[in-house]
Amino acid sequence: MIIATGGAGFIGSNLVKGLNDLGKTDILVVDDLSQGDKFKNLLALDVKDYVDQGDFMDKLLQGKYDNAGIDAVFHNGACSDTMEYNGKYMLNNNYEYSKDLLQFCLRKRIPFIYASSASVYGSGLRGFQVTPECEWALNVYAFSKLFFDRYVRRVLPVAESQIVGLRYFNVFGPQENHKGKMASVTYQFFRQLKTDGVVKLFAGVDGYADGEQKRDFIYVKDVVAINLFFYKNSAKRGIFNCGTGRASSFNELANALLTSAGGGEIKYVEFPTTLKGKYQNFTQADMSWLEDEGCSHRFASLTEAVGEYYRCLMENDGYLS
Repeated sequence: MIIATGGAGFIGSNLVKGLNDLGKTDILVVDDLSQGDKFKNLLALDVKDYVDQGDFMDKLLQGKYDNAGIDAVFHNGACSDTMEYNGKYMLNNNYEYSKDLLQFCLRKRIPFIYASSASVYGSGLRGFQVTPECEWALNVYAFSKLFFDRYVRRVLPVAESQIVGLRYFNVFGPQENHKGKMASVTYQFFRQLKTDGVVKLFAGVDGYADGEQKRDFIYVKDVVAINLFFYKNSAKRGIFNCGTGRASSFNELANALLTSAGGGEIKYVEFPTTLKGKYQNFTQADMSWLEDEGCSHRFASLTEAVGEYYRCLMENDGYLS
Protein backbone atom coordinates (compact mmCIF):
# COMPACT_ATOMS: atom_id res chain seq x y z
CA MET A 1 0.00 0.00 0.00
CA ILE A 2 1.05 3.61 -0.67
CA ILE A 3 -0.10 6.43 1.59
CA ALA A 4 -0.67 9.87 0.06
CA THR A 5 -1.37 12.61 2.58
CA GLY A 6 -2.95 15.65 0.99
CA GLY A 7 -4.10 13.23 -1.70
CA ALA A 8 -7.25 15.24 -2.41
CA GLY A 9 -5.27 18.46 -2.72
CA PHE A 10 -3.59 20.07 -5.70
CA ILE A 11 -0.17 18.41 -5.89
CA GLY A 12 -1.24 15.34 -3.94
CA SER A 13 -4.06 14.42 -6.32
CA ASN A 14 -1.81 14.89 -9.35
CA LEU A 15 0.72 12.60 -7.67
CA VAL A 16 -1.92 9.94 -7.09
CA LYS A 17 -2.82 10.18 -10.79
CA GLY A 18 0.86 9.71 -11.63
CA LEU A 19 0.94 6.59 -9.45
CA ASN A 20 -2.21 5.34 -11.18
CA ASP A 21 -0.44 5.78 -14.51
CA LEU A 22 2.26 3.44 -13.18
CA GLY A 23 -0.42 0.87 -12.40
CA LYS A 24 -0.54 1.66 -8.67
CA THR A 25 -4.05 1.68 -7.19
CA ASP A 26 -3.45 0.29 -3.69
CA ILE A 27 -3.37 3.84 -2.36
CA LEU A 28 -4.73 5.30 0.88
CA VAL A 29 -5.62 8.98 0.49
CA VAL A 30 -5.36 11.04 3.67
CA ASP A 31 -6.90 14.51 3.62
CA ASP A 32 -9.43 16.89 5.13
CA LEU A 33 -12.62 17.35 3.11
CA SER A 34 -14.07 20.07 5.32
CA GLN A 35 -13.88 22.09 2.11
CA GLY A 36 -16.35 19.83 0.35
CA ASP A 37 -15.64 20.76 -3.25
CA LYS A 38 -12.23 19.09 -2.98
CA PHE A 39 -14.05 15.83 -3.70
CA LYS A 40 -13.80 16.79 -7.39
CA ASN A 41 -10.04 16.18 -7.20
CA LEU A 42 -10.73 12.52 -6.39
CA LEU A 43 -13.09 11.80 -9.29
CA ALA A 44 -10.41 10.83 -11.82
CA LEU A 45 -8.36 8.81 -9.32
CA ASP A 46 -8.29 5.07 -8.64
CA VAL A 47 -7.55 4.52 -4.93
CA LYS A 48 -8.16 1.88 -2.29
CA ASP A 49 -9.50 4.04 0.51
CA TYR A 50 -9.79 7.50 2.07
CA VAL A 51 -9.34 8.56 5.70
CA ASP A 52 -9.59 11.93 7.40
CA GLN A 53 -6.22 13.37 8.40
CA GLY A 54 -7.09 13.58 12.09
CA ASP A 55 -8.42 10.04 12.21
CA PHE A 56 -5.36 8.84 10.32
CA MET A 57 -2.91 10.27 12.83
CA ASP A 58 -4.90 8.87 15.75
CA LYS A 59 -4.82 5.40 14.17
CA LEU A 60 -1.13 5.78 13.30
CA LEU A 61 -0.18 6.62 16.88
CA GLN A 62 -2.34 3.74 18.15
CA GLY A 63 -0.34 1.30 16.01
CA LYS A 64 -3.15 0.41 13.63
CA TYR A 65 -0.91 0.79 10.56
CA ASP A 66 2.05 -1.07 12.00
CA ASN A 67 1.41 -4.17 9.86
CA ALA A 68 -0.29 -2.52 6.89
CA GLY A 69 2.44 -3.38 4.38
CA ILE A 70 3.19 0.22 3.42
CA ASP A 71 5.58 0.63 0.46
CA ALA A 72 5.98 4.41 0.61
CA VAL A 73 4.52 7.57 2.10
CA PHE A 74 4.10 10.72 0.01
CA HIS A 75 3.47 13.53 2.47
CA ASN A 76 1.89 16.58 0.82
CA GLY A 77 -0.71 17.26 3.49
CA ALA A 78 -0.18 20.65 5.15
CA CYS A 79 -1.63 24.07 5.71
CA SER A 80 -0.39 25.89 2.59
CA ASP A 81 -1.90 29.30 3.31
CA THR A 82 1.05 31.69 3.40
CA MET A 83 -1.22 34.35 4.91
CA GLU A 84 -2.12 32.21 7.95
CA TYR A 85 -0.56 33.89 10.99
CA ASN A 86 -1.59 31.46 13.75
CA GLY A 87 1.79 29.98 14.56
CA LYS A 88 0.44 27.34 16.94
CA TYR A 89 -1.94 26.04 14.28
CA MET A 90 0.72 26.14 11.57
CA LEU A 91 3.34 24.26 13.59
CA ASN A 92 0.85 21.63 14.73
CA ASN A 93 -0.17 20.96 11.12
CA ASN A 94 3.12 21.35 9.29
CA TYR A 95 5.72 20.42 11.88
CA GLU A 96 4.39 18.15 14.63
CA TYR A 97 2.22 16.11 12.26
CA SER A 98 5.15 15.70 9.87
CA LYS A 99 7.50 14.64 12.68
CA ASP A 100 5.09 11.97 13.90
CA LEU A 101 4.65 10.59 10.40
CA LEU A 102 8.38 10.62 9.70
CA GLN A 103 9.17 8.81 12.95
CA PHE A 104 6.65 6.11 12.04
CA CYS A 105 8.30 5.69 8.62
CA LEU A 106 11.76 5.51 10.17
CA ARG A 107 10.68 2.82 12.62
CA LYS A 108 9.16 0.78 9.81
CA ARG A 109 11.88 1.68 7.27
CA ILE A 110 9.30 3.08 4.87
CA PRO A 111 10.42 5.58 2.17
CA PHE A 112 9.18 9.07 3.07
CA ILE A 113 8.92 11.73 0.35
CA TYR A 114 7.55 15.06 1.56
CA ALA A 115 6.70 18.54 0.37
CA SER A 116 8.90 21.38 1.50
CA SER A 117 8.74 24.85 -0.06
CA ALA A 118 10.88 27.44 -1.81
CA SER A 119 9.39 29.94 0.63
CA VAL A 120 12.20 28.90 3.02
CA TYR A 121 14.50 31.13 0.93
CA GLY A 122 12.58 34.25 1.92
CA SER A 123 13.36 37.24 -0.28
CA GLY A 124 15.84 35.14 -2.24
CA LEU A 125 18.64 37.65 -1.74
CA ARG A 126 20.73 34.91 -0.12
CA GLY A 127 20.31 32.64 -3.15
CA PHE A 128 18.41 29.43 -3.84
CA GLN A 129 20.88 26.69 -3.03
CA VAL A 130 19.82 23.96 -0.59
CA THR A 131 22.11 25.23 2.16
CA PRO A 132 21.39 26.89 5.52
CA GLU A 133 23.14 30.06 4.34
CA CYS A 134 20.36 30.71 1.81
CA GLU A 135 17.43 30.08 4.17
CA TRP A 136 15.54 32.88 5.89
CA ALA A 137 11.78 32.48 6.30
CA LEU A 138 9.59 35.59 6.08
CA ASN A 139 6.33 34.17 7.46
CA VAL A 140 5.18 31.42 9.79
CA TYR A 141 4.23 29.11 6.90
CA ALA A 142 7.77 29.29 5.54
CA PHE A 143 9.15 28.85 9.05
CA SER A 144 7.09 25.68 9.59
CA LYS A 145 8.55 24.20 6.40
CA LEU A 146 12.09 25.30 7.24
CA PHE A 147 11.83 24.02 10.80
CA PHE A 148 10.86 20.57 9.57
CA ASP A 149 13.68 20.61 6.98
CA ARG A 150 16.10 21.33 9.82
CA TYR A 151 14.66 18.40 11.77
CA VAL A 152 15.15 16.17 8.72
CA ARG A 153 18.76 17.30 8.39
CA ARG A 154 19.42 16.11 11.93
CA VAL A 155 17.76 12.75 11.27
CA LEU A 156 19.20 11.99 7.83
CA PRO A 157 22.69 10.87 8.94
CA VAL A 158 21.24 8.05 11.07
CA ALA A 159 18.17 7.18 8.98
CA GLU A 160 18.05 3.61 7.67
CA SER A 161 15.40 4.34 5.05
CA GLN A 162 14.78 6.95 2.37
CA ILE A 163 13.86 10.52 3.31
CA VAL A 164 13.40 13.05 0.49
CA GLY A 165 12.27 16.65 0.88
CA LEU A 166 11.25 18.58 -2.24
CA ARG A 167 11.24 22.36 -2.09
CA TYR A 168 8.45 23.24 -4.49
CA PHE A 169 8.80 26.50 -6.36
CA ASN A 170 5.82 28.12 -8.15
CA VAL A 171 3.69 25.12 -9.08
CA PHE A 172 0.67 25.44 -11.37
CA GLY A 173 -1.65 23.07 -13.20
CA PRO A 174 -4.87 21.03 -12.96
CA GLN A 175 -6.74 20.39 -9.72
CA GLU A 176 -5.97 23.68 -7.94
CA ASN A 177 -9.48 25.18 -8.25
CA HIS A 178 -10.22 24.77 -4.52
CA LYS A 179 -7.22 26.83 -3.42
CA GLY A 180 -8.93 30.20 -3.87
CA LYS A 181 -6.55 33.09 -3.22
CA MET A 182 -3.69 30.60 -2.78
CA ALA A 183 -4.12 29.15 -6.29
CA SER A 184 -1.29 29.81 -8.72
CA VAL A 185 -1.09 33.11 -10.58
CA THR A 186 -1.64 31.12 -13.78
CA TYR A 187 -5.06 30.06 -12.50
CA GLN A 188 -5.80 33.60 -11.25
CA PHE A 189 -4.80 35.09 -14.60
CA PHE A 190 -7.03 32.62 -16.46
CA ARG A 191 -10.04 33.60 -14.34
CA GLN A 192 -9.35 37.30 -14.89
CA LEU A 193 -8.99 36.77 -18.62
CA LYS A 194 -12.17 34.73 -18.86
CA THR A 195 -14.18 37.27 -16.84
CA ASP A 196 -12.83 40.61 -18.12
CA GLY A 197 -10.50 39.84 -21.03
CA VAL A 198 -7.69 41.42 -18.98
CA VAL A 199 -4.77 39.98 -17.01
CA LYS A 200 -3.68 42.16 -14.09
CA LEU A 201 0.01 42.27 -13.18
CA PHE A 202 1.81 44.22 -10.47
CA ALA A 203 3.44 47.44 -11.51
CA GLY A 204 7.17 47.80 -11.01
CA VAL A 205 8.65 47.68 -7.53
CA ASP A 206 12.12 47.37 -5.96
CA GLY A 207 13.85 48.13 -9.25
CA TYR A 208 11.75 45.76 -11.36
CA ALA A 209 9.81 47.15 -14.33
CA ASP A 210 6.07 46.56 -14.70
CA GLY A 211 5.37 42.83 -14.73
CA GLU A 212 9.07 41.96 -14.77
CA GLN A 213 9.21 40.28 -11.38
CA LYS A 214 10.38 36.73 -12.08
CA ARG A 215 9.53 33.34 -10.68
CA ASP A 216 10.54 29.75 -11.32
CA PHE A 217 7.19 28.47 -12.60
CA ILE A 218 6.95 24.67 -12.67
CA TYR A 219 4.12 22.59 -14.14
CA VAL A 220 2.57 20.14 -11.70
CA LYS A 221 3.25 17.21 -14.06
CA ASP A 222 6.97 17.95 -13.70
CA VAL A 223 6.61 17.99 -9.92
CA VAL A 224 4.99 14.55 -10.13
CA ALA A 225 7.85 13.30 -12.32
CA ILE A 226 10.43 14.37 -9.71
CA ASN A 227 8.47 12.65 -6.92
CA LEU A 228 8.29 9.46 -8.97
CA PHE A 229 12.01 9.64 -9.78
CA PHE A 230 12.77 9.31 -6.07
CA TYR A 231 10.05 6.70 -5.60
CA LYS A 232 11.79 4.55 -8.22
CA ASN A 233 15.24 5.23 -6.70
CA SER A 234 14.80 4.51 -3.01
CA ALA A 235 18.53 4.66 -2.26
CA LYS A 236 18.58 8.39 -2.98
CA ARG A 237 17.88 10.76 -0.12
CA GLY A 238 18.18 14.39 0.94
CA ILE A 239 16.49 17.75 0.47
CA PHE A 240 16.24 19.07 -3.08
CA ASN A 241 14.84 22.02 -4.99
CA CYS A 242 11.87 21.21 -7.20
CA GLY A 243 11.76 23.90 -9.86
CA THR A 244 12.84 24.14 -13.47
CA GLY A 245 16.02 26.17 -12.97
CA ARG A 246 14.50 28.90 -15.18
CA ALA A 247 13.16 32.25 -14.03
CA SER A 248 10.33 33.68 -16.16
CA SER A 249 8.68 37.07 -15.78
CA PHE A 250 5.00 37.54 -15.07
CA ASN A 251 4.85 39.26 -18.45
CA GLU A 252 6.10 36.06 -20.10
CA LEU A 253 3.54 33.99 -18.21
CA ALA A 254 0.69 36.34 -19.08
CA ASN A 255 1.69 36.48 -22.75
CA ALA A 256 1.84 32.67 -22.92
CA LEU A 257 -1.72 32.61 -21.59
CA LEU A 258 -2.89 35.31 -24.02
CA THR A 259 -1.35 33.33 -26.89
CA SER A 260 -3.23 30.22 -25.80
CA ALA A 261 -6.46 32.20 -25.53
CA GLY A 262 -5.94 33.96 -28.85
CA GLY A 263 -6.36 37.43 -27.38
CA GLY A 264 -6.73 39.64 -24.32
CA GLU A 265 -4.67 42.40 -22.76
CA ILE A 266 -2.38 43.10 -19.83
CA LYS A 267 -3.07 45.79 -17.25
CA TYR A 268 -0.63 46.85 -14.53
CA VAL A 269 -1.94 47.61 -11.04
CA GLU A 270 -0.28 49.26 -8.06
CA PHE A 271 1.85 46.95 -5.92
CA PRO A 272 -0.01 46.21 -2.64
CA THR A 273 1.49 47.87 0.42
CA THR A 274 0.60 44.77 2.48
CA LEU A 275 3.08 42.71 0.43
CA LYS A 276 6.04 45.05 0.62
CA GLY A 277 8.93 43.35 2.35
CA LYS A 278 7.14 39.97 2.19
CA TYR A 279 7.23 39.32 -1.55
CA GLN A 280 9.62 37.28 -3.65
CA ASN A 281 10.46 39.43 -6.67
CA PHE A 282 12.71 36.71 -8.07
CA THR A 283 13.01 32.96 -7.65
CA GLN A 284 15.13 30.49 -9.58
CA ALA A 285 15.85 27.01 -8.30
CA ASP A 286 19.41 25.80 -8.17
CA MET A 287 18.87 22.34 -9.63
CA SER A 288 22.46 21.12 -9.42
CA TRP A 289 21.85 18.82 -6.43
CA LEU A 290 19.03 17.07 -8.27
CA GLU A 291 21.14 16.74 -11.42
CA ASP A 292 23.93 15.26 -9.30
CA GLU A 293 21.50 12.50 -8.30
CA GLY A 294 21.19 11.51 -11.96
CA CYS A 295 17.76 13.00 -12.62
CA SER A 296 17.66 13.96 -16.31
CA HIS A 297 13.97 14.87 -16.52
CA ARG A 298 13.13 17.37 -19.28
CA PHE A 299 10.91 20.07 -17.86
CA ALA A 300 8.09 21.48 -19.98
CA SER A 301 8.69 24.96 -21.35
CA LEU A 302 6.47 27.71 -19.98
CA THR A 303 4.65 27.92 -23.32
CA GLU A 304 4.04 24.16 -23.43
CA ALA A 305 2.83 23.97 -19.86
CA VAL A 306 0.56 27.02 -20.00
CA GLY A 307 -0.91 25.82 -23.30
CA GLU A 308 -1.75 22.39 -21.89
CA TYR A 309 -3.17 23.84 -18.69
CA TYR A 310 -5.27 26.35 -20.65
CA ARG A 311 -6.84 23.52 -22.66
CA CYS A 312 -7.58 21.62 -19.43
CA LEU A 313 -9.23 24.70 -17.93
CA MET A 314 -11.34 25.28 -21.02
CA GLU A 315 -12.30 21.66 -21.69
CA ASN A 316 -12.61 20.20 -18.19
CA ASP A 317 -12.79 23.21 -15.88
CA GLY A 318 -9.24 22.54 -14.73
CA TYR A 319 -9.74 18.98 -13.51
CA LEU A 320 -8.03 15.75 -14.50
CA SER A 321 -10.08 13.29 -16.49
